[in-house]
Amino acid sequence: MDGDLLHFERRLWRLGYRWIAGCDEAGRGPLAGPVVAAAVVFPFETPIIPGIMDSKKLSMSRRRELVPIIRERALSWAVARVDEGEIDQLNILRASLKAMALALSRLELGPDAVLVDGNFAPPVALPCTPLVHGDARSLSIAAASILAKETRDELMRGYDCLFPQYGFAKHKGYPTREHLYAIKKNGVSVIHRRTFSFRLPG
Repeated sequence: MDGDLLHFERRLWRLGYRWIAGCDEAGRGPLAGPVVAAAVVFPFETPIIPGIMDSKKLSMSRRRELVPIIRERALSWAVARVDEGEIDQLNILRASLKAMALALSRLELGPDAVLVDGNFAPPVALPCTPLVHGDARSLSIAAASILAKETRDELMRGYDCLFPQYGFAKHKGYPTREHLYAIKKNGVSVIHRRTFSFRLPG
């Protein structure tokens, strides 16, 4: 992977684009709760912001420290969610892309190009560059991944207060052994995704 987290932003700047949005989602794999997407636009020719990287490589405390820094340094940022019911209707890929499109539409400063994590572009009328492992290759995408992850984790901590029997604050809805056995004992809740597999590990 490219070690320069501004490589793709700089390439777009050289092509004449100025406001580059990074976009990413959190929550494709869990059995419960929404998928959350974030979009972040940094200033033209922004410098590298120390500490920003793929959210999955950061501790919870470090992500929390970076959230206000990202919000302060960004020209514009936004988050959006698609809930479990719509995930079941659309499928998780289409729901994730819809959440990204919603986040992009909520930016106060409209971007003129988008860098998006993954293989697919969201349904928006903007030039989009999908980047596999983009959260480890682009500063803008990495920042979006942090905002998306922290927003979703906070939502799941809230759900833990409503449904304490499932342990959402700990596993955030992912299919851990603890979560699967809680489903076996208590059945599914209203925030579980009914089209996902709840098979217990052997």
